[in-house]
Amino acid sequence: MEVITKIAIFKKKKVRRTIHENEWWFSVVDVIEALTDSPNPRVYWGVFKGRIEKDEGIQLFTICKQLKLESSDGKMYETDCANTEGVLRIIQSIPSPKAELFKRWLARVGYERVQEIENPELATKRTRLLYKLKGYPDSWIEKRLRGIAIREELTDEWKKRGAQEQRDYEILTAEISKATFGITPDDYKKLKGLKRQNLRDHMNDFELIFTMLGERSTTEIHRQEASAGVPKLKSDANRGGKIAGVARKELEKELGRSVVSKKNFLEKSNRRLMK
Repeated sequence: MEVITKIAIFKKKKVRRTIHENEWWFSVVDVIEALTDSPNPRVYWGVFKGRIEKDEGIQLFTICKQLKLESSDGKMYETDCANTEGVLRIIQSIPSPKAELFKRWLARVGYERVQEIENPELATKRTRLLYKLKGYPDSWIEKRLRGIAIREELTDEWKKRGAQEQRDYEILTAEISKATFGITPDDYKKLKGLKRQNLRDHMNDFELIFTMLGERSTTEIHRQEASAGVPKLKSDANRGGKIAGVARKELEKELGRSVVSKKNFLEKSNRRLMK
């Protein structure tokens, strides 16, 4: 998936979560911090793990998984996560006056995903609303949402054809980006002065359009050639990106300027609105 770490808020505390196997999984350390206000929730969790395994016979591997979440430094790290059921089991062993409130909160934010699976339009509506609240215009939002759909279609192909999530996806994405824009996503973020932010949320119309063209072309090449294995997928990614890269260069000749921009689309739009 394009963006796997989301933030939910409980009593002004951030709880990281990610979609895994079509349900929300929550950072256990964040849950601990929200419930206990511990100054060092990682230490608390380390001690707690040993106690519940020894005293209560709970095997953590049955309720927790190591999933990659974005940390405060903007990098992805393997993190102990639990789904709604697992978090509820952990809460039962934590003495906290916030436990009941947290259970009700968890039921609400955990159920969001169930609703979205049953009615995918809800996820789209929520995403659209979030972008509108941030100040993005409808025309940009339409392109961004279409780009998200194209990206998900591509990653579904990668998964079916032998790529491993995160590591291989990053390699393949970088291949498309280099062929499309002549620059990797990491270098693109540096160009725009971004750290933790999502690169595509800072792209202008043309950057989004060529990103979509490169990824959609790659998806079609995979299907046309029944590609399998990361080396073949990487070759396809380069070819798909080159299709978008050729189109980009032709446009740049007509415009007399580069499509690749240091500017943040949202900031540019907000400045226009403030005038």
